[in-house]
Amino acid sequence: MRSPVPERSLIIESDDDDDTQSAVATNWIGHGHGHDEEEPEQEPGSDSDSSSSSSSCATPRRGPSSPAYTQQWPQSYRQSIDILSSVHSSNLSFLGTPTLSRLSNSFLAITDSFRGKAPETISNFVKPLLGPTSSDEQQQQQHEDTRKSSQYIMPSRKSSLEQIPEDQKPLVVGHEASRNRNCSYTQGVMNGINVLCGVGILSTPYAIKQGGWIGLVILCLFALLAWYTGVLLRHCLDSKEGLETYPDIGHAAFGSTGRIVISIILYVELYACCIEYLILESDNLTKLFPTAHLTIGSLTLNSHVFFAILTTIIVMPTTWLRDLSCLSYISAGGVIASILVVICLFLVGVVNDVGFENEGTALNLPGIPIAIGLYGYCYSGHGVFPNIYSSLKNRNQFPSILFTCIGLSTFLYAGAAVMGYKMFGEATESQFTLNLPDNSLISKVAVWTTVANPITKYALTIIPLAMSLEELLPPNQQKYSTIIMLRSSLVMSTLLIALSVPFFGLVMALVGSLFAMLVTYILPCACFLAILKTKVGWHQIAACSFIIAVGVCCACVGTYSSLSKIIQNYT
Repeated sequence: MRSPVPERSLIIESDDDDDTQSAVATNWIGHGHGHDEEEPEQEPGSDSDSSSSSSSCATPRRGPSSPAYTQQWPQSYRQSIDILSSVHSSNLSFLGTPTLSRLSNSFLAITDSFRGKAPETISNFVKPLLGPTSSDEQQQQQHEDTRKSSQYIMPSRKSSLEQIPEDQKPLVVGHEASRNRNCSYTQGVMNGINVLCGVGILSTPYAIKQGGWIGLVILCLFALLAWYTGVLLRHCLDSKEGLETYPDIGHAAFGSTGRIVISIILYVELYACCIEYLILESDNLTKLFPTAHLTIGSLTLNSHVFFAILTTIIVMPTTWLRDLSCLSYISAGGVIASILVVICLFLVGVVNDVGFENEGTALNLPGIPIAIGLYGYCYSGHGVFPNIYSSLKNRNQFPSILFTCIGLSTFLYAGAAVMGYKMFGEATESQFTLNLPDNSLISKVAVWTTVANPITKYALTIIPLAMSLEELLPPNQQKYSTIIMLRSSLVMSTLLIALSVPFFGLVMALVGSLFAMLVTYILPCACFLAILKTKVGWHQIAACSFIIAVGVCCACVGTYSSLSKIIQNYT
């Protein structure tokens, strides 16, 4: 049997004026090839404390009194979602601090340790792009001994799934996060918009085609309910010490089973988004190059299949990257990309004389279930909202931040929906980019922007799932080749599903009906009632019950309708 992995823990006092906690625990898992060296204890107000205030916004570390469920799977959720959703501070300090260098290094630093590279080599391989400040250098020097004697490895199955007594629980995680809450109001809003405004904006005109103009009422209702359930998640996080993520809330509400079930739902939703990315790339590249094909002997691949495979070949190496901070920063431009695509849609209607002449129908009852799924997909960011809340410098601003980012996102959704449907009417495709004129420069800008954005987001979206599976690997399988094979297999599986179900709008409606309804509307209310059932009034119970009923009805109707239409496309 393999000997247990030694653990080290360190208590660091914090002087952060905005942080109500007085201490945080920094823990390392060492699988050394020599003797472990104890890290010296930091004094309150030391330079290492002050330097951390310049780090990029990320979720804070848990305190030494962290509950036992912090030891349970998935431990990597917080850090991986922070990378997925992070919009870094305007001074780009994340490029110059050792914190993110260690965090990004931890993704695949294990790979070099199994290939025989020394930790010093690993550290040098991911040097920051900007030089560290003097306080950063002091902090980095204080941790040097630990980094030299420790290897970053994923948590073993035993340590990630086993509860330990309250008085013996150092935090055991495979990835280090920032110790401070540094996100401002603006950064929080940008985080939220970046999560909400994705590929869903392309299908809002198609949603009006399916359900009629009355669908805009559904969109606004979903927006209002999403804001309310987001605030409920905040109350859940504040109810107990140490809650920071959606899986933590699930554990507090329903125990280990709730944590695991909610985690699986969140990961499957991210996996489905990766499938959507490949379908999106295939459709839009086919629009740009409709005659493209590949012939191999007697086998001919049409443009859709060819571009789906080509996109997979492009994005697969990005899932192997050790440092994802570059992709995280680039993908934050998704906010700009969404705005640019909507502007291009408007310009096509004005400059290219497409016009806004179509009247449409007020209500198309048979298409309402599909519209429900498409509108529900637009508000599927609740898996990230707890991370955003935990990263805020002033947490009291969260309801306002949530209202702002949901309001602005709804404005973009509604604007794209109205313009797209008025321009193309009943000819509206599942992605309005497919309706844009072929010979227009503005159209090409919109399509290429749509193509570029998912390529930067694919790795960030699949990595949380990959890391969660890597946690479950036996220690003797946590090596470079195994991790690369696991991540490559996940990417290939999304390709196979994308080729098997190449229906962008229907797949989006299915994901929105099933997973978004659960994550955004049903589970927040259920967790809120389970955690705070003795402290809530009758009106809150009534409101949560109403939202759960609406979510369940929409999920059942939308899922059935989406699946039936997908099956019809095969028959």
